[in-house]
Amino acid sequence: MDTYTAMRAFADSWALLAMTLFFFGVVIFALRPGGRNASDLAAQIPLNDEHPEPRP
Repeated sequence: MDTYTAMRAFADSWALLAMTLFFFGVVIFALRPGGRNASDLAAQIPLNDEHPEPRP
């Protein structure tokens, strides 16, 4: 089995499964209860006019 065939078989099976599980994990994380407050705070970061003091 040459390298291309092995990589193709891996991508068709386990890599696809890993990407699918990662996608559903991100969706569940984004839609979890209590995540709305964190999402709203993160969405307001670019609009925040206050500049924090730089750390020493």
